[in-house]
Amino acid sequence: MPKIKKKIVEKNRPDAAERGEGRKGKVFAKLRGMKDVMFDDYRYWDLVCKKAADLANYYGFKRIDTPILERQDLFEKALGKNSDLVVKEMYSFLDKSGDKVAMRPDVTPGIARAYIEHSIFNLEQPVKFFFTGPVFRHEKPQSGTIRQHTQFDLEIFDEEKPAADAQLILIAYNFFRELQIDIQVQINNIGCNECRQEYIKKLLNFYKERGKRSKLCVECKKRLAKNPMQLLDCKEKECVALRDGAPQIVDSLCDGCRNHFIKVLEYLDDMDLPYNLNPFMVRGLEYYNKTVFEFWPADNEDGRQISLGGGGRYDNLVEQLGGKPTFACGFGLGLERTIMKIKEKNIPLQGSGEKIIFIAQLGDSAKRKAMNLFEEMRRAGFQVRQSFTRDNLKAQLEDATKMGAAISLIIGQKEVLDGTILIRDMESGIQEVSDYNKTKSEVEKRLAEKQN
Repeated sequence: MPKIKKKIVEKNRPDAAERGEGRKGKVFAKLRGMKDVMFDDYRYWDLVCKKAADLANYYGFKRIDTPILERQDLFEKALGKNSDLVVKEMYSFLDKSGDKVAMRPDVTPGIARAYIEHSIFNLEQPVKFFFTGPVFRHEKPQSGTIRQHTQFDLEIFDEEKPAADAQLILIAYNFFRELQIDIQVQINNIGCNECRQEYIKKLLNFYKERGKRSKLCVECKKRLAKNPMQLLDCKEKECVALRDGAPQIVDSLCDGCRNHFIKVLEYLDDMDLPYNLNPFMVRGLEYYNKTVFEFWPADNEDGRQISLGGGGRYDNLVEQLGGKPTFACGFGLGLERTIMKIKEKNIPLQGSGEKIIFIAQLGDSAKRKAMNLFEEMRRAGFQVRQSFTRDNLKAQLEDATKMGAAISLIIGQKEVLDGTILIRDMESGIQEVSDYNKTKSEVEKRLAEKQN
């Protein structure tokens, strides 16, 4: 009996491949919710990162990088100790020194910390920050949502004027438009601490009316006690239907918040920048006040409200983290989601416009000469490519074709002895012998002809 039982166990045991094991043991795979960026994807990453950097430079933003790891209480203080982001999504742990640390779930608190710690408030104000880097959130992986994603952030510190809010919206709008992504700008004003308290009372009275609380999802019943405004951000179907009858915060704004919002909208109108007033958008982070905005894909074919990014004002954050009162505003855009939209729309990627020169060789002495030529051409500013580890000329020319080379320069044993070089037009296949010492001028001449 024991032997039969053992055989049954072995029979039902999954084989090594099913267990994710190879011949020498376990085969490792990336963690759930993480993503590898492969060779072909970098065409898209180069495109969006260059667009982000160019826009930041045009509008006078200066680059900053903050650590991935920060003190856990920095995010608890900035985002709210009981917020969903801190409680459910933040990667936090005790390090080997026993300190409570966290992998940044949001960029802005780290930049605000750096603003205070490095006394940047003593520099000429306002200060404009530009950031790109990874953010970590333990979210449910789905289309457009991964646990390590990359953000493009712009932040403006010590600037109260509504023109700053409008300029940030304009920059983000230009970022998407110039990448040929159609978006909807969603905008709202969630007031300051004073006028928001009056609104929260109205909101609580609305949800406490007979029969309404019972229709809320489990999470919203908790939010009702902790942060009632987050009820407006819930995506559950019944909560959304219930929300449509809720009071709107714009009706409770104080004069200062209302006037600020009107001026922001006037700037957007003057720039002919289309937007949608969304009275129920509050953003998920607790440090926001006054202006808040998001960027949604215009097509939104599946009906989901997938945000490509968003931002707003956070005039109390610096003081909240121990600094002096400082007006501030900013945004964060998701680069993975941006790339996903570019791919979905099959937007053609434009090349650099520079023609590629491929250097091929055949034989040891030719290879040495070709390697020297490659360095000379590279230093002279030519877009040169090579496959020096290959010895087969046909294979090298196939590589040149795959790379889209306009011209191939070929050196063999005969060319080394004669002091010549073969110049091959990759489009026509025509080859001509040229004096090796005139290679650069001959290449420039042929490239000029191709431009005309």
